[in-house]
Amino acid sequence: MVRILVTDDEPDVVGLIGLAFQFNRPDYVLTEAYNGKEALQRLSEQTYNLIILDVSMPEMDGFEVTRRLRETSDVPVILLTAKGMEQDKVRGLELGADDYITKPFGHKELIARVDAVLRRAARPLETPTAVDILRHKDIEVDLTQHQVTMRGEVVKLTPTEYRLLYHLINNRGRIMPQETLLVKVWGADYREESHYLKVYVRRLREKLEVDPARPEYLITVRGVGYTFPADTAA
Repeated sequence: MVRILVTDDEPDVVGLIGLAFQFNRPDYVLTEAYNGKEALQRLSEQTYNLIILDVSMPEMDGFEVTRRLRETSDVPVILLTAKGMEQDKVRGLELGADDYITKPFGHKELIARVDAVLRRAARPLETPTAVDILRHKDIEVDLTQHQVTMRGEVVKLTPTEYRLLYHLINNRGRIMPQETLLVKVWGADYREESHYLKVYVRRLREKLEVDPARPEYLITVRGVGYTFPADTAA
């Protein structure tokens, strides 16, 4: 059973989302909330597979809900943003949202985005059988536990952050083009969404690099993509 929490202070938008699922994914169970505080209350009462969350709401906006949620949960979040508000999209991704949809939106776009996020959350990584742990300087990636440590301390990564790091370190020494990373981490429909990659690389650098402005691990190859150093020893 797929459970989705839909949060928006506009009943018409909630109704539109409900109709989209009724006609396209009738077996999904939807729960409604109309402000951020109500959303957090629902989340404390029930486990969900996905949250659709409006950015602009009274009492507590979608950014604050996402920030609080990411302190304890990796449940996928899709933000609803206003048309033309690029800064809202970037801020949402930086806070840990998995995707966004710009209002107004149609049924097909909504379902496509939801399907992509759920598929990504459920898709296992292809873990190499030759090694269980990859190391480079102070960073260690346990491929069986999906755990990253820095100087012996566990670094909390979201599933998307981990997936991105995995593909970079598993292809160490190679230049990974932006489009390749976007397809591997987010899916084929995201091959031109370069801002997703920029935001998540920045998030990883803030968590892993001693000086994010002078990265040792996540190296930018201008005009092409990113690379992880080749001298990683397993």
